[in-house]
Amino acid sequence: METWNGFELKREIIFEREALIVSPKRGTENGKWALKTEYFEAFPDVQIKLLHLGYHVVHIKNKTRWHISEDSEARAILAEYMNKIYGLSKKCAIIGMSCGGMQGIYFASKYPEYVSCMYLDAPVVNFLSCPFALGKKAKDTTMEEEFTKETGITRTKILSYRGHPLDYIPDLLKYNIPIILVCGDSDTVVPYEENGKLLNDAYKDNGKIIKTIIKKGANHHPHGLDDNGEIVDFILKYDR
Repeated sequence: METWNGFELKREIIFEREALIVSPKRGTENGKWALKTEYFEAFPDVQIKLLHLGYHVVHIKNKTRWHISEDSEARAILAEYMNKIYGLSKKCAIIGMSCGGMQGIYFASKYPEYVSCMYLDAPVVNFLSCPFALGKKAKDTTMEEEFTKETGITRTKILSYRGHPLDYIPDLLKYNIPIILVCGDSDTVVPYEENGKLLNDAYKDNGKIIKTIIKKGANHHPHGLDDNGEIVDFILKYDR
């Protein structure tokens, strides 16, 4: 039996992709699950805490960290699978860090029936900012080239592009999806003022549920908090 941080890990093929399904200890299951949208192994403390509380924690491989529509479709198929095969809720709690936050926004906007709430940590919201560095972000040619290779969107095209994660914020507002947002105020990779703040302001201006935690002096890494209990408590409150 393969394990992950002391919990049983199963690798299954769903929608022709590898899915990682980590189960809580037998007898503690609560019928709920969390979906880590990208970087499954990175900063896993929230995942581990949820496993101890009876959650399943799941990830399905993306074609690219920069998102294509197939990635959201794969998550929808995964949600149906978790419901039918594992008997879990159709709705999951999203854990999305950096590009994973962007993935969460796209998925929740297209398939709100599968999302209860989201923990977004320094999410990419605005491609002009990240990866194209047309603002405060430190220029990273490698990241920009990767984005263009994976999506076909060039620096010229991005100026008139209307498919940024921020363009889907109105859908999140419409579907009333609660968010806990964690960002560093000194992030040079995904600057808060050009990304997370757009989400924060839209939610607050429209009276929607968002809890924003700004880490003073913090850069992009590490994700999470010194004590992630506040994040877990938010998920427990709104994952219903």
